[in-house]
Amino acid sequence: MDIETTGLSKSRDKITLVGIYDGIESKTYIKDINLDDIVEEFSKYKLLVSFNGARFDLPFIKSEFPEIEFKQLHIDLMYPLRRIGYNGGLKNIEKLLGISRSDGTEGLTGFDAVRLWKKYERGNREALDTLIKYNNEDIVNLKTIIELTYPKMVEKALKV
Repeated sequence: MDIETTGLSKSRDKITLVGIYDGIESKTYIKDINLDDIVEEFSKYKLLVSFNGARFDLPFIKSEFPEIEFKQLHIDLMYPLRRIGYNGGLKNIEKLLGISRSDGTEGLTGFDAVRLWKKYERGNREALDTLIKYNNEDIVNLKTIIELTYPKMVEKALKV
């Protein structure tokens, strides 16, 4: 799972988009369209996987949707990836692992996600489509990252 926001402050900014990938299907929840549906959606999962979700995504969601009780197991990949030598943000780790982005999203950052949302609010539907694509690649790539790094994580965990 991954969120996009209007900025970094839980008190001033808002969630614009939440993406959830169950390993087969991606679901997108958008502010002023269907974002409130995440309350029920999150209750369907026993495990959540994120990147920097413990510090950013889940507290941000909890701030906006206090009724969501994140009781499920949560794996924030940022920490185990650091332990096996993959540092930096998600996009950097993707590059280190040879995971590429599509033409429309290559090189985009969280700052660009904010910019795309603002363009969408001014009537640019294409900007929303790009934002959705960007978020979708984030969540799908988390599964690929786990598949590529899990053996190394286990090896590191079992070393004495």
